[in-house]
Amino acid sequence: MSIPFSGTLRRSGGIVSAIGKQLKSVNLKGVKRITVQFDPFAENVKATREFLFLLSTPKVSQSNPKCIVKPDIVCDRSPAVIKFSLIDSAQEQAKVKEIRFNSDNLNTLELLQLLNKHVSTLAPPEEIVKKVLTKAEKQKLGSGAGGKKAIKKK
Repeated sequence: MSIPFSGTLRRSGGIVSAIGKQLKSVNLKGVKRITVQFDPFAENVKATREFLFLLSTPKVSQSNPKCIVKPDIVCDRSPAVIKFSLIDSAQEQAKVKEIRFNSDNLNTLELLQLLNKHVSTLAPPEEIVKKVLTKAEKQKLGSGAGGKKAIKKK
């Protein structure tokens, strides 16, 4: 008598791929300022420092170039705190001025999941911008606007 197989056929990608997956969906368009406050000598500060590093990566910072990321390093044994100051439209939607994470007992993946759940959802919808074509681009597409003229026979 055999035992039926249950489970997955291959292993998961692990914590690194899960962090990468969460980073792809980070959107900071609803945030105007992020303040990361931590004590470097505290025990559980590694995840907060890694989160600060991930916020400064080019792909995340390109989601809102106007967003200011400010590290605030203190030496008073206070717990690690991450504050997100929201833009006006996000404040109206969430009915709060800022979102605060106490990141003492959270790991990096949990911080990213909370960011995507509570902050990225407040981003305003993207506006569709119609691109204006130049004459050269119109000619390449072959849609007229300065194309070949008809030749008249005499």
